[in-house]
Amino acid sequence: MLSVSAQRTPLKITACEDNNGQIRSLGRSVSLLINPAQLVHERRTCFSSAKPMGDVASGRQFSHMPPGKLSFTVVLDGTGAVPKPALSLLPDDVDGQIQALGDIIYDYKGVSHQPCIVEILWGRMLFTGRLTSFNVTYTLFKPGGAPLRATAALAFDSYTSRKKSQLKAARSSPDLSHHVEVQSGDTLPLLCERIYGDSRYYADVARFNGLRNFRELPPGTRLHFPPLE
Repeated sequence: MLSVSAQRTPLKITACEDNNGQIRSLGRSVSLLINPAQLVHERRTCFSSAKPMGDVASGRQFSHMPPGKLSFTVVLDGTGAVPKPALSLLPDDVDGQIQALGDIIYDYKGVSHQPCIVEILWGRMLFTGRLTSFNVTYTLFKPGGAPLRATAALAFDSYTSRKKSQLKAARSSPDLSHHVEVQSGDTLPLLCERIYGDSRYYADVARFNGLRNFRELPPGTRLHFPPLE
């Protein structure tokens, strides 16, 4: 959990789109009147529930990494007691503030057939994600029922473009095929350790590539590392 104290710079949420793997601003954003008192940034790893027969406490195999999560609560104020930041475009009333916030993070966009990707910027933190929940609680009203203050609990899943995810997986996953150009100082066991996490596959890789002398790998040699089965 990441606790962040209030700062003069307001938290800013910008509507974005995925343009062929590049996150691009749509030119629309909203800055909060009151910064959150706390942010929760969750990261998890998941492991397989299956255990090999005869396993003796070796631990479960890694399965996948779900998207990171960011959650925080926003205070929306229409009493006029909270001064608006310079150049703030937020409406004065609570309903207007909720609508302005929802237009950035929640409203369905016909062109992309989904709500916007958003970038959340505060201090040194930059989180790219998509909204998963938007719960508003009204806490103060005018005599006629119009809200004067509300809190909005927001939660987001992190977003990475499919293109970037595929490139990242191709660099790191032992379940995918790899083509590597040998650099000075590389050895086959070292490359196997780097790609598969286990140097013992060097003999299999040598046979797969038809190497007769795997102990000397000339720089520039192209090797194919097949996926693990």
